[in-house]
This record gives sequence, structure tokens and C-alpha cells, in this order.
Amino acid sequence: MGKKESQKFFVELSEAFVATSKFVNDTFSDLGFFVFHFTAYILEHVRLSFLGFEKRKSDFAAFLYKQRGRAAKQFVHTSMVAISAFGIVIAPVVAQEFPNDVIDSSELPTSSYVLSYSNADLEISTEKSDKVRDKILDYIVNEGDTLSSIADKFGVSLETILWQNNLTKTSKIKPGQIIQVLPVTGVAHKVQKGDTVYSIAKKYDTEPQSIVDFPFNTFSNDETFEIAVGQLIIVPDGVKPEEKPSAPRVRQTTPNAGTVVASGMFVWPANGTITQGYSWYHKGIDIANRAAPDVLASDSGTVIVAGWPDNYGYGNRVIIDHGNGYKTLYAHLQKIYVTAGQTVARGNAIGKMGSTGRSTGTHLHFEIIKSNGHLSPLTVLK
Repeated sequence: MGKKESQKFFVELSEAFVATSKFVNDTFSDLGFFVFHFTAYILEHVRLSFLGFEKRKSDFAAFLYKQRGRAAKQFVHTSMVAISAFGIVIAPVVAQEFPNDVIDSSELPTSSYVLSYSNADLEISTEKSDKVRDKILDYIVNEGDTLSSIADKFGVSLETILWQNNLTKTSKIKPGQIIQVLPVTGVAHKVQKGDTVYSIAKKYDTEPQSIVDFPFNTFSNDETFEIAVGQLIIVPDGVKPEEKPSAPRVRQTTPNAGTVVASGMFVWPANGTITQGYSWYHKGIDIANRAAPDVLASDSGTVIVAGWPDNYGYGNRVIIDHGNGYKTLYAHLQKIYVTAGQTVARGNAIGKMGSTGRSTGTHLHFEIIKSNGHLSPLTVLK
């Protein structure tokens, strides 16, 4: 190949390369243009479709709103008819499954009585709790109010009002005056350095268990009942130190456990000192005895709980179903002698008094439970 031919070849090759580069650039440019506009086209159609869907949804919702309630009566009536028909169809099946459970109103049990050791007429009653108050209330005195009427209004003792407000029985009050009212009968104590639940209870001549049981008293440690300096503690049934009598308060004691009186259905589960009564937050009575005697079944029945199922609260407990609408509960036991499903007779030993669970000392917490609520054993036994 001559020199001229070589130059011509390279010129043609360069032109071909330039032409190819231009073609490639034009192609990618056109492809990018296509992709951009195609994407814009798709997005626009998606947007229009969404707007159309929203409009149809709004129209449908408006239609439903206009039709609201038109079929309500028909729906309710139809449902009631269907339920009634189902009950009629299923009744024979249920009757066959429980052939011996037909109840005759003449055979319904009459009301049971809690055993009293006195000769007074017995009467079953329950404690009423109108409003649960978790803190001290500031009450503004109205025209005609007296210290006694305020105490009665809030279900606390007159002494509770006097102690909290540094008043005496001869003090005069006037409209607009603010009187502080505790949530329960007792005193309020501001924790000082070195105070414990036990020292506070001793100071105010009450039981530490009553302080622990009041639901709005809080503790730094729920197992040891630690309290913080500056904390306000409500002391149920506490007595102001300077008001304490020279002799110790006489506390009610139970008769011998298991003593049977012909007029009663229940017997005392343990003997000892009654250290705490029934209230809206304490649905039973506490019977304390440092000797930790055996606890007896208050009436015959079937044990339905025997143990410590929640590892807290009542501690070791026994619950007996007496089969007549009544149940009894025995809590804080150190030993349990029975098992769930076992039947027991009135007066049988079911456990040993102890201090398990949320307890500050050896005692029995005893409840009588009816189908519609708790009874107040202490009120009945007075």
C-alpha cells in the first residue's frame, strides 16, 4: 500500500469512528428522552387513577352516611329472633347434658348466718364504700356544718378531724374555713429519720399490718416495707400519742376456735386477738396469735385453692367452697394441711397460722365471700 492510500485509509477510518460515536450518542440521548417521558406518563396515570379512586370512595362513604340507621331496627329484630330460635333448639341438648341440675325454687338454700359467740340476734350486712379517697381532702366549711357533721359526711371519726386540724371538741368553725379530712379514721404521719412501719404502728397504738394493708401507702421495698423520709403515711385506726389512754386499748378477742353454737352455720377459724376489721380496702378480719395455732375450716365444703398461686399478696392460702353460695378464705398460712379438691368438715384443721405474703406478723386474714360480694364478719359477730 502506497503512502497516499494509507492516508486515505486512516481518514476513512477516522470518519467512520466519528460517525459511530455520533450514532451511539444520539441513540443514548433518544433512549434517555424516551425513558423520562415514559416515566412521567406512568406517574401521571397513577395519579389520575388515585384521584379517581378517592372520589369514588368519598361518593361511596357519602352514600353509606345517607343510609345510616335505615336497617337498624330490622337488624336488631332479626338478631333477637335468631338468638331466641337458637336457644329453643339448644335447650333440649343442654338439659340432656345436665339431667340433675333442674332447680326447684322451693329447694333454694336459705340465708346462712355467721356464728356469733353472743346471744344477740344475728344479722348479715355488708360494708358500704361510697367513694374511695386516696389522699387528704381539703373541705371548705359550709353554713351549718359542725365538726361532727363533717366527720359523719366523710365516714371518719370526730377525733380524726380534730387531730388532723389541731382542734379540740370545743373549737368553733366558720363558713369558708378549710378542714383537712383523712381518707379513713386514724392519723397522718410524716416519716422522720429512723421511722419504720413497726415504730409508727407502736407510736399510734395500732397494728403495722393495718398500715401495710392501706392501699395508698407506698413503700420503697414491698418485701421489707421500707419507707422514705418525708413521706406521708396514713395510719388507719391510729391514736394520737397524747390522746392514748394510760392502759392499753382492749382489743376484741375471739372465742375458742371451733366452738359450735346451734344457731350458726360458721365457726371461728382461729382464736386470738382481732387486730384489724373489715373496710372497703380490707375485705375481712385479721386474727393475730403469736402461738401460731392451727386454722380450722369455718364450715364444711370443698377446698378449691390450697397454696400460693401468685407468690404475693395473701401468701399461702386456702379457699373453701361451701356449696351454698358462700366461700371462705384463710390467708398468710405458714403451713397448709389440705389439697385442692379435698372435702373438709367444719372444724377440721386446714393449716397453721403464719406470716407469708404481704404480712408484718403472725396472723390469719379471714374472709367470708358471698356470690354478690363480701360479708363483714366483725360487724356480724359483734
